[in-house]
Amino acid sequence: MARGPDGKGGGAGFSLADQLFNADTVADLAGEFAVLPGFDADRFASDAVAGFTDRGLLERLDWLATCAEAQLPTGFPAMADALEAAMPPPLDPNRTDDDFGRFIHAVPGILAVRHGLENHRDRALDLLHTATQRFSMEYYIRPFLNRWPDQTLARLDLWCGDPNYHVRRLVSEGTRPRLPWAANITLDPAVPLRFLDRLQADPTRYVTRSVANHMNDLSRIMPDVVVDRLRRWAAAGHQNSDEIDWITRHALRTAVKRGERGALDLLGYREGHVSARLDVPATVRVGGTLEFSVTLEADQALPVLVDYRLHFHRPNGRGEKVFKLKTAKLKPGQPLRMRKAHRLKGDATTYRLHPGPHSLIVQVNGRDVAEAGFDLTE
Repeated sequence: MARGPDGKGGGAGFSLADQLFNADTVADLAGEFAVLPGFDADRFASDAVAGFTDRGLLERLDWLATCAEAQLPTGFPAMADALEAAMPPPLDPNRTDDDFGRFIHAVPGILAVRHGLENHRDRALDLLHTATQRFSMEYYIRPFLNRWPDQTLARLDLWCGDPNYHVRRLVSEGTRPRLPWAANITLDPAVPLRFLDRLQADPTRYVTRSVANHMNDLSRIMPDVVVDRLRRWAAAGHQNSDEIDWITRHALRTAVKRGERGALDLLGYREGHVSARLDVPATVRVGGTLEFSVTLEADQALPVLVDYRLHFHRPNGRGEKVFKLKTAKLKPGQPLRMRKAHRLKGDATTYRLHPGPHSLIVQVNGRDVAEAGFDLTE
C-alpha cells in the first residue's frame, strides 16, 4: 500500500499520521520525558496533541520535537544528556530481525540535526548512536554526511562493527542513495560499498535486508558494479550460501524487471530460444479483470523467469508497470502453460487507469517473447 510522507493512503478515512501520533502515543512519550526534573509531561502532551491538526506525519514529528525542546536545556550538550536520560530501553538486541522502532522516538534525531549539526558534531553523532537503538536514525544521519562527510564516514566505519545490529543497519540504511522519504545526500554512491562489503556478512536479516535494498538502489545507477560485487561476495564465502542467495535476488529485483543481462546471468537465467503463445481478451472494463494465458516452449532445458509488463494508455503518453508471473524450468517437448487474472482497479493508489488501447508484453529471462493489445473501457 503506497503512502506518502503526509501519512495518507489506504482505505477511506485512514491516516497513518493519526495512527502513529495521537493522544495515546504522545502519552507514552510524555511518560518517558517525565523522568526529567522539572519536565511538565501534561503540558507537553496537551501542546503536542493540540498542534497535530492539519499536520502530516513528518510535520507531526517536527512538532513533537518542538514541544519537547521547549522544556529541555537550551545548550545542546545538556539537551543531549536529557534526551538520553529519557530514552526507553533499547530494542531487543538479541533478535535477528525487527522493525525500526516507534516513530515517536525520532525526536532525538530531529534535535540532533537542529542543534548539534554545526557546533556539536561529535556529541550529536553520539546521540544518534544511542537513539538508533530505539528508533532508526537513518533520516538524521544524512545531514551529517552532507555537512561533515569525512568525520561522519569515520564514525560509520566504527559502527560497522558495533555489537548492536540496529547501529550496524544504520550504516547501510543511512547511506542509501534512494532512501524513501529521506533528504538526498551528496556522497559519491560508490563510497559506502566499503561498508556493504563488511555488512553483507552480517548474521542478522535486518542488516542484510538493508544491504540488499542499498544494492538495489545502486543497481539503477551502476548496474555492472552491483553484479560484480554480488559475484565477489558469493565467491568470498563470508556469508552462508542461503543468505547470500537471498541478498543477491533481493538486490537484483529491479534490474531483473528491467531485463538487464548481467543480473539475469548471475541468477542463472541464461538466454535461450523460447517460443510463446499469448491469449488476451479484446476488451476489459476498468475495475474488471484481465484474464490471460501464455504458453512457452523451448528446444532445450532452460530455467526461466517470466514477467509481464502492462503498457497503460495515458492522456499525455504511455505508462508501464512490471509484474512477476512465474519461475520455472522449461523442458523440450513439454509446453508450460500459465494463466493469470490481473485486476485492473480503477482506484489504485499508485496510478490511475484511463480508457483506451493497452498492451501486455510477456518477458522471459529479460527478453520480450510475446505481445498482445486490448482495449480498456469504462
